[in-house]
Amino acid sequence: MTRLKVAVPSTPSRAVLLVERLLQSLLCLTIVAVVYRYCWIADPFKCAALLNKGQWLDAGPRWSSSNPFQNWEPSGCLMHEYKKEEIQGCFHDRRMVFIGDSTTRQIFWALANKMDQKRAEEELSELLDVEQKHKDLEFVSGGVTVQFIWDPWLNSTGLDHELRKFRAVPDETMGGFGDSAGLILLGAPGLWYARHGQENFFKDFRDSIDNVIPYMDHANYSNQIESADSELRPLPIGHQLPNFLLLAPVQVPWYQSLSPSREATITPEKIDLMNDYLQQVSAHSNADVVWSFSLMTWTGRRGYEESGLHVVNNVAHRKADILLNLRCNSGTTSKHYPSDRTCCSNYKRPVGAQLIILLAGMLLLPIVSFMRRRHALRIGPFLPHAEVFAALTIFTLVICFCFYADRTQLFEKGHKQFQKRDFLLACLAVAFAGLFSVRKNRGVTKVEAPLRLPEHRFLSRDQTDEWKGWMQFFILIYHYTHASRILWVYEVVRLLVASYLFMTGFGHTLYFMKTDDYSLRRVASVLLRNNLLSCILSYMMRTDYLFYYFAPLVSFWFLVIYFTLKIGRDGNSDLNFLFCKILCSALVTTAFIKIPGILEVASSILRYCCGISWDMEEWRFRVFLDMYIVYVGVITAVLYQRLHGVMTSSPLSSCSRNAILQPTTIYLYLFRSICILVSAILLPVFWILTRRSPNKADYNWWQPYISFIPILSFVTLRNSHRVLRSHHSKVFAWLGRCSSETYVLQYHIWLAGDTTVYYQPPKIPL
Repeated sequence: MTRLKVAVPSTPSRAVLLVERLLQSLLCLTIVAVVYRYCWIADPFKCAALLNKGQWLDAGPRWSSSNPFQNWEPSGCLMHEYKKEEIQGCFHDRRMVFIGDSTTRQIFWALANKMDQKRAEEELSELLDVEQKHKDLEFVSGGVTVQFIWDPWLNSTGLDHELRKFRAVPDETMGGFGDSAGLILLGAPGLWYARHGQENFFKDFRDSIDNVIPYMDHANYSNQIESADSELRPLPIGHQLPNFLLLAPVQVPWYQSLSPSREATITPEKIDLMNDYLQQVSAHSNADVVWSFSLMTWTGRRGYEESGLHVVNNVAHRKADILLNLRCNSGTTSKHYPSDRTCCSNYKRPVGAQLIILLAGMLLLPIVSFMRRRHALRIGPFLPHAEVFAALTIFTLVICFCFYADRTQLFEKGHKQFQKRDFLLACLAVAFAGLFSVRKNRGVTKVEAPLRLPEHRFLSRDQTDEWKGWMQFFILIYHYTHASRILWVYEVVRLLVASYLFMTGFGHTLYFMKTDDYSLRRVASVLLRNNLLSCILSYMMRTDYLFYYFAPLVSFWFLVIYFTLKIGRDGNSDLNFLFCKILCSALVTTAFIKIPGILEVASSILRYCCGISWDMEEWRFRVFLDMYIVYVGVITAVLYQRLHGVMTSSPLSSCSRNAILQPTTIYLYLFRSICILVSAILLPVFWILTRRSPNKADYNWWQPYISFIPILSFVTLRNSHRVLRSHHSKVFAWLGRCSSETYVLQYHIWLAGDTTVYYQPPKIPL
């Protein structure tokens, strides 16, 4: 059988060699990090990070937040804000018990507020109206019971009763957990010993702590699964979730706001002494102390109520979330990847296609490539060409890197928080890089005939690559800095996506009109280029094809353009006939997308025949958002090709159907000046008018009908002078040549959690 001959360069360029070395280094780094992650990492599931480390993303005057303390980020993982239904699904028939003073009671009320806000606020209001505030409480909602035992000294019979019943893991002799609580939080009694204790307050405090530590030593479960000396095994899920017995440190008050009587007795020396003892105890035992509670109030006065003793409600709610994430997160992995809750959580183990791709990408292909280079085995004749095989190896390695970056705990994740300064600085840096890399286009001549418009000058390949590149830079910054919350930035990004689809319509139409190549090979090459990466990632990352919506979007519009121009292609030289075809295509496509039931029928067929489940409502939204800009690109390409034919005095120029274009050639400079003036006016006018949109939904309604205005204005201004047409930015063009791949890979490499968060590199000790 004759092998396919592929034209490749005889020797790789320096750039190719550099990229190859970088990818080899990436492979080595990934392998080392994977081995380290599975063999020596001390906190593989980030339970210790949830307990001991973290920071506020929205605290202090820097953020200028009117409602601060909503985003607490543990070190290297993501904390989820639990809702009522999720709490019910986690605890089932197991109780939550809080034992301590009023600072512990705050967390009890925060949890009750999550379960039933209205009833919790009513019961709290009733409690404040009565004189007897120091009493036991119980709150039941949705079958879940939350109890509070008033025990500021940590020595009550209720405490002893709960500790004796507690079981961290199922007990076979009791048929499970028995009557054990699912979560017990003990509030360290430091404030009461400091306020009401005598000279021996510290001894009494130490005795109360020492009495509960034996129960915490035997109850500890998280340290068993986190120990570096023990075998790494997955966290339990479902009904086998372990119970937790936790100790909260002594609440550090805001001393300047304490009342005079409290300020005299609750001193920093006493509080520090007691917390230091808790640190010693936790260091020499398996007791889990929630030190992150103390970190939450290091931001200063804003985190406290007027009394200086209790924290504000948002801080109390985040304390409750820490407890819920510790107890419930591992149970979510049985349903989906924990993209928004990676603290104390499993990731699913790779199975099926994932294992095959990992084996091929991390071992098989690199080994075969190495052996081929060293001529260890005579396997060259049985393999694709060296350049093709190298590309396949790199492609598979990138897929594997996506998996380890976004589907394991190997890379630490962090929440995105919009900062205007960071966004503007990133855009400014990219703009400078683009401006300083401006160079002349390839093959540009210095002399231009008076009435001649060379094809490569208007929207040339260098220019469109540059356009795609700076748009992709902006979109990457937009997603990384979480700028989607800013309406004007969102509107700009929507126009950038529409611009890409405009170029899709322009480029494909121009190709078909010039070459008349409607072959299956052309269709296959375009669809393969657009979809190979997103299809493989769908299997590897356990997402679906429509999740990477940009690839199916440009593929859909390519097919629409293909069939629009292919059907009756013999009449494409007739402008009237061609415009009628374009109009009919727009009407049919609009009906296909907007008429209810058509997409749903297609979805049902895919689900029952192929087992594919797609969100057609989301697809309808994505397609219609840029419905008509593709046709604007098609019409622009048709008019450009016809105008170019008229101006170069081709045979077509004498036809009567080109008569409408003749005035533009006769009064070329006047026509160009008018277009430039109109474009320069329309851009700021468009910007001012779109500022009137109150929200995203309103702008999205207008987008399909008005997006062509700024896009055509930009195209006109970008090509308004020979200097602008003959130069481009090499940095932007470099990224533009791989913009579609970059757009897809940003979901798992540039960002994590399917673009919802960012990731941090693994910390490997040198």
